[in-house]
Amino acid sequence: MKQKDIVTNRRQFFLIFTLLAASFLPEHAHAYIGPGAGFAVAGSFLVMFTAMLSAIIAFLTWPVRGIIRAIRFRRIFSKSRFKKVIIVGLDGMDYTLTRKWLSEGKLPNFSRLRDQGCFKPLGTTIPPISPVAWSSFQTGSNPGKSNIFDFLTRDPKSYAIKLSSVDIKPPARKIKLGKYQIPLGSPDIRLLRKSIPFWKFLGDKGIFSSVLRVPITFPAEKFYGIQLSGMCAPDLRGTQGTFSFFTSAPEENEDSTGGEHYHVKMENNIVRSELVGPQNAAGKNKDPLKCRFEIVVGNSDKASLKINGERYEITKGKYSDWIKVEFKSSLFVKISGICKFLLISTDPEFKLYVTPINIDPEKPAMPISYPAVYSTYLSKKQGYFATLGLAEDSWALNQKLITDDDFLQQCLDADKEREVMFFDSLKNIKHGLCVCVFDGTDRVQHAFWRQMDENHPAHNGKFVGVKTWAIEEIYKRADKLLEKIMKQYNEKDTLIMIISDHGFNGFRYGVDLNRWLEENGYLKLKDEGRNKKNLSGVDWSKTRAFAMGLSGIFLNIRGRESKGIVDSKTEASALREEIADKLRQLNDPIRNQQAVKQVYNAQKIYSGPYKNNAPDLIVGYQVGYRASWETAVGQVTEQIFHDNIKAWSGDHCIDHSLVPGVLFCNHKINDERPRLMDIGPTVLNMFDVEVPAHMDGRQLDVLDG
Repeated sequence: MKQKDIVTNRRQFFLIFTLLAASFLPEHAHAYIGPGAGFAVAGSFLVMFTAMLSAIIAFLTWPVRGIIRAIRFRRIFSKSRFKKVIIVGLDGMDYTLTRKWLSEGKLPNFSRLRDQGCFKPLGTTIPPISPVAWSSFQTGSNPGKSNIFDFLTRDPKSYAIKLSSVDIKPPARKIKLGKYQIPLGSPDIRLLRKSIPFWKFLGDKGIFSSVLRVPITFPAEKFYGIQLSGMCAPDLRGTQGTFSFFTSAPEENEDSTGGEHYHVKMENNIVRSELVGPQNAAGKNKDPLKCRFEIVVGNSDKASLKINGERYEITKGKYSDWIKVEFKSSLFVKISGICKFLLISTDPEFKLYVTPINIDPEKPAMPISYPAVYSTYLSKKQGYFATLGLAEDSWALNQKLITDDDFLQQCLDADKEREVMFFDSLKNIKHGLCVCVFDGTDRVQHAFWRQMDENHPAHNGKFVGVKTWAIEEIYKRADKLLEKIMKQYNEKDTLIMIISDHGFNGFRYGVDLNRWLEENGYLKLKDEGRNKKNLSGVDWSKTRAFAMGLSGIFLNIRGRESKGIVDSKTEASALREEIADKLRQLNDPIRNQQAVKQVYNAQKIYSGPYKNNAPDLIVGYQVGYRASWETAVGQVTEQIFHDNIKAWSGDHCIDHSLVPGVLFCNHKINDERPRLMDIGPTVLNMFDVEVPAHMDGRQLDVLDG
């Protein structure tokens, strides 16, 4: 047995042992929560006893397991082309922008990687939406096999709009203790992404993987490796991110999308209020738990925050560090989360922004990592970090509650936190797979595309240039990240891939698909049904098609939808073609240009057991257009085209051919048109693991050198 193999096994053992040991540190009981599901309380003694017993067994059996694994390692890697594969996902990195800045010499490390290996456009999915694309990356399959077609989907029974990636149901059984109702067991939290990630197949062959912040990995799944959930992991309240805004001013902005606004009073330089937490399932009315706080305003830019008996100094215009907040439930149980406070102003009016309350990684209330104590290990190692899938608060920016600089700071902070855990993973794992997705490129392009588009409606004709483009800077930061990776890990036995799930472009105009369907006789509203959200204004008895989400149109099919009127055998096929043909001709009369590039029939472009869960039609928009904000939430307005005046000025929810991602590799790849779904099969092949027959991706031709 080689000394290097023993060291490698020892590293992985002590990583796992540290994770187990970290579970002894929390003081309060662990619990789980989902949207409306409430908490299921587990006995802290049982949790700690089980963890302690597991750690003792792991420690006592380590020598034997270490020898067995070392022998197995030699067999596993004897036919592998590489001992280590590193995949860095830069969400939304655009091929056209990257090529431009490469030619201008602004990305020297990407240039070096290109010259050493390759740089190619990477084909994305239909539609090119992050949860769809990253699901296909994981599974090597088309959406008809992964079951993810958008951020949102509809409940065919109620027509209610819901998250497409996870389903959470409360515990079925409860017992009553006086005024309390105690749930028995845990909520049923189910990942709706189907098929199997390629790292599970690696693990089945004894190859260890570290998977950090890849979208659509909540709840974290069991496999031979470690994982921290990414996009679509909820906040402590079970939402996709609910901020809080406290002000003493009469509010003019009535838009509360993505957050909650609270009116407060300042008395003797003191403001008192409370944070709203998750529902208390132990209470009969399931009222939300609350955490009181007070802020004492001084004479300078400083203020004192008191919360949970602790005091913190906060500075106007600067985010606080992550602050732990606790919500007291019943039976001495405390549920903890973390958030940041941003004091915006104290005079003439008080204004305070609080980020969504993230799940506390040290004492997670939901399964955000595997093993469950991995997030605890990271928290002990590097301190608190964002756990919310969409940690960068674009809704607060859209409402102008926070500034461009405030939002940009959120993006940079999140990527810095991720970088620390990523390099910790690279250091500890000498053999196997390391994957980490960084979101900064995506979030910054969404928010700051307007800086590159002087005619964007968000400027209202008052474009003001900037000295430093935020998008260019985030690409340069990615280049610096690559420099660190290549300095430490660009070895012959390591394969490095830098990928993105899609590209980017401008989002100037929103298209209200439901209004278009209404005008063309496919959708009917109830009396006074206009502008009602969640499709609640639709008359289903006279509606044949409806839209929701960012790209899809559903037919109201009899037997599939609860109030369906379209016959699946005699009407549906012709109706799909009819709507698609008409929609391809949609012209924007104001600008006299086509708004739609292509419309796809899901029955023809998808394959697999879940293709019938897809929207019947997928709309591929032209550059500059996207589904309107109202369409996404099932609201029908008075007109088809809307100027997009929000800070969210860039997007990728257009035709997939217009927004390819990127593929960099430290080895040459002999394929002209690689696709995102090809990455998983390629990694399996590099480790000499057979590619499952159900995968649609193909093995890329990675050359030696």
